[in-house]
Amino acid sequence: MTDVGDQPVRTNRHYGLDWLRIAAFALLILYHIGMVFAPWTWVIKTNHSYPELIAPMSLLTPWRLALLFAVSGYASWHLFQKAGSAGRFLHLRNIRLLVPLAFGMGFLVPVEMWVRVMEKGYPHGYLHFWLSDYWRSGEFWGREFPSWEHLWFVAYLWTYTALLAAALAIGRARIEAGAAWLVEWLSKGWRILWFPIAGLAVAKLGLLFVVPEDHGLLSDWAGHAQYLPMFLFGFVLAGTPQLWAPLQRKWKAALVIAALSGAVVVVVELVFPGETIPPRWVMAGERAAQVAMAWTMTIALFVLADRYWNRDHRWRKSIAEAVFPFYLIHQPAIVVITWYSLPLKLNPWVEFATLLAGTGAACAAFYLIGREIGWLRPLIGLGPRSPRAAPEISPQPA
Repeated sequence: MTDVGDQPVRTNRHYGLDWLRIAAFALLILYHIGMVFAPWTWVIKTNHSYPELIAPMSLLTPWRLALLFAVSGYASWHLFQKAGSAGRFLHLRNIRLLVPLAFGMGFLVPVEMWVRVMEKGYPHGYLHFWLSDYWRSGEFWGREFPSWEHLWFVAYLWTYTALLAAALAIGRARIEAGAAWLVEWLSKGWRILWFPIAGLAVAKLGLLFVVPEDHGLLSDWAGHAQYLPMFLFGFVLAGTPQLWAPLQRKWKAALVIAALSGAVVVVVELVFPGETIPPRWVMAGERAAQVAMAWTMTIALFVLADRYWNRDHRWRKSIAEAVFPFYLIHQPAIVVITWYSLPLKLNPWVEFATLLAGTGAACAAFYLIGREIGWLRPLIGLGPRSPRAAPEISPQPA
């Protein structure tokens, strides 16, 4: 494709981005299993630590979450079109995001928090912890309560959705006109590459030494400065398919930039391993490289999904539906399996295989059982089971 006129007719369903979403969440699960073994702080650590994991995991870190938010934004546009109004859109997202978030914080996160306090010497079993000690605020056995652990992604996604819905309710016509103008402007020359990188880098570096980098909804301004634009990019791309043309033209250059940026990130992580804090100028350079890699990898992967993966398969619908339940349960499963396998002092390969198989089995059981029970479906992020096939317009919750 060389210009807007070359754009093919696009259907409501983009199978390629379905597969990309599936792959991104599968990669997230593998990444979290890897964190058990990597020489970085995480929820729980194994008896084994492998510096060899620094390079491959450093290449995933800059773009994996940016990609998830971009894909979620793309799906959100289709959900907005299906809803018909900003209010209805937000209502549907409340059901598909806030209900699983509440369920997760009430019944899944407590498992992780119990293991966390057990690591510090907490003397009671899980039932006592859940009934008596989980529902507190403040520090307890060295951990802060309440916590949403890995479900911060759901909280962020709902927040971005609510902000977007409010903006659309107030000035949809202006937003659509502004998006059309921006897409036309970005379509010229190399703007689709340098302008987002520059904007994201300025935001990232401007906040780097001012606010902490954490997952607090009201404090993670550095995170919001990266994730919200990526979410909006996906939303605008779905609603303005003309934007595919410059992405198609520049995706190879984007891949080159991603490779160079990734090399910078890996070098810094290897020179300053673990919790070692590099000089500020090095930290700033690495953050800029992370931003560049996040944007360019997202571009490249979107185009690859559009070119090569945009086809259906008989398993695609079920796998796509399973993604969100898998996400909800995967981290509690990893934490619990690791906790109970630590005393066994397993061979590292056996431990990895146990974690991979056990997490996969827990995720599959959680989804396969939950989808068959009507009242459980909304709790794990699934819509009501329809007696007949519905039109496929991006039903993904995330």
